[in-house]
Amino acid sequence: MGIVNVTPDSFSDGGQFADSDRAAERALQLWSQGALWVDIGGESTRPGAQPVSALQEMARVIPVLEKIFSLQKKNCAAEKPGWISIDTMKGAVAREAVSAGAVVVNDVSGLADEESMLSLLAESDCGYVLTHCQGTPQTMQINPHYQDCLSQVLAFFDEKLKILQRAGVDIERVVLDPGFGFGKKWEHNRQLLLGIPKIASLGRPVLVGLSRKSFIGLATGTAASDRLAGTLAAETLAIWHGAHIVRSHEPGHSVQAALMTRSVFSGQISRK
Repeated sequence: MGIVNVTPDSFSDGGQFADSDRAAERALQLWSQGALWVDIGGESTRPGAQPVSALQEMARVIPVLEKIFSLQKKNCAAEKPGWISIDTMKGAVAREAVSAGAVVVNDVSGLADEESMLSLLAESDCGYVLTHCQGTPQTMQINPHYQDCLSQVLAFFDEKLKILQRAGVDIERVVLDPGFGFGKKWEHNRQLLLGIPKIASLGRPVLVGLSRKSFIGLATGTAASDRLAGTLAAETLAIWHGAHIVRSHEPGHSVQAALMTRSVFSGQISRK
């Protein structure tokens, strides 16, 4: 999953793709680098980020979605245009984005906007990324605490999957994201990285968002812009432990790491 943040304040690339033309071009570039889908976000979820209204968020992302689809039609060289997901915590924004062509909702709030989001998911056939987050972006990194982080994340997923099923949502469309950096200290992130096999045992694909995260900076002593090597190491560990999807700012490099990991597991050389 490639990342395009249409925001002025995201922790890593805020402001770089606020223009819809640049954002759409970036999406096509990420697909060309090997991303299977691109995640479009109109509200920063970095620690301490201030919320925006649904109308403001839609004003940021809907023109980008429309521009991407326009470019896809013109770009005959794109043999396999990828999926688009909408990175939002709001059911209203998700609904508009799905109507505009997004096929996955990436909800980092863990179903906080429950009624609106469940209504959309029950009525549509879009995919859904269910993310664990302790608190909100405004509060999540203010001394997060767990008795047992992995066990609590597993219990969270079990509860939310039951809620989704009761609402009539086909859980075959649900992906689980343990929420690295979303209400987690360094040790919590480490436990979740090593605990991916248990998360995968719930029977749903596991997505990891490790790219340029602050806990990588803590381990490597690097700024967000200089965390590629640490990111690839963390992504390789995640894939090794059973992660199915990697959310990356630099999917070309992440694809290589995934291919190498798969080759070691399978004993076969990639013919990509």
